[in-house]
Amino acid sequence: MSWYEELDVWMADYLPDMAYEKDVPLRRYTSFRIGGAARRMAFPRSGEELVLLVSRALELGARPFVLGNGTNVLFPDEGVDRLVISTREMNRVCRGENENEIIAECGASMANMAVFAQKEGLSGLEFAHGIPGSVGGGVTMNAGAYGGELAQVIESVTVLFPDEGVRTLNAGEMAFSYRHSLLTERPEAVVLRAAFRLQPGKPEEIRKKMAELMARRKASQPLEYPSAGSTFKRPEGYYAAALIDQCGLKGLTVGGAQVSEKHAGFVINRGSAACADVTALMAEIQRRVKAQTGVELEPEVRVIK
Repeated sequence: MSWYEELDVWMADYLPDMAYEKDVPLRRYTSFRIGGAARRMAFPRSGEELVLLVSRALELGARPFVLGNGTNVLFPDEGVDRLVISTREMNRVCRGENENEIIAECGASMANMAVFAQKEGLSGLEFAHGIPGSVGGGVTMNAGAYGGELAQVIESVTVLFPDEGVRTLNAGEMAFSYRHSLLTERPEAVVLRAAFRLQPGKPEEIRKKMAELMARRKASQPLEYPSAGSTFKRPEGYYAAALIDQCGLKGLTVGGAQVSEKHAGFVINRGSAACADVTALMAEIQRRVKAQTGVELEPEVRVIK
């Protein structure tokens, strides 16, 4: 019996109420709108369900991959023979027990979390309002924008380490740095929820700041096209978009993938891009930037196999 046939039986016995689908087109769940089918896809509603599911999937060799908003990943056109676990149902945000604290589950969008904080009169997440990812992915990569990053406001993170169990780590233990955390080196780990320590503020002033940052984002970024946001990390001492622009690569196209003419830091899907188009274009950008400037660009987008 295959791993997925065994998982089908187990799901029916132990998690019969969980949404569970077969051969799911992943392009529906990624911001790039690219990707073939996942052999199986599950949608847990709680941390307890997610922990149970990951444990059984590992036992069966299902190679579970936990997917948030799908804003920083690229799946192959032929799909993946593995279990993809979507956290979209784990999206609760609430006040914490401590003063000026909020708790967000891994599947909550950073935009919704920022709006929740604004309505509660809590400042510190304005920068996150325009970031399209989920809390789980954002925490893992220490997402940030416009001078802010999650490391500045995180109090603690509750994480599933499959070999160790569930642990709660403080901000120091998370070893945050630019687009990096302890979890970047531990891809098997899964963020379950995070606590954020914010500052009191006036809701209207917070809303105004969020609106200003969103206007800047819309003016400078190609939000009208599917993409994964910034394609490359910022090299030390440089800006990836400036280097790409300096090398004359705006508009460079491979198949349906293109370097945005609006913002050189974005590779966009013009409507018919395949995964191979995007990866080939990324490789060509890296090659030309290295040849012309000597700087090596490191991808921010994760290619999943």
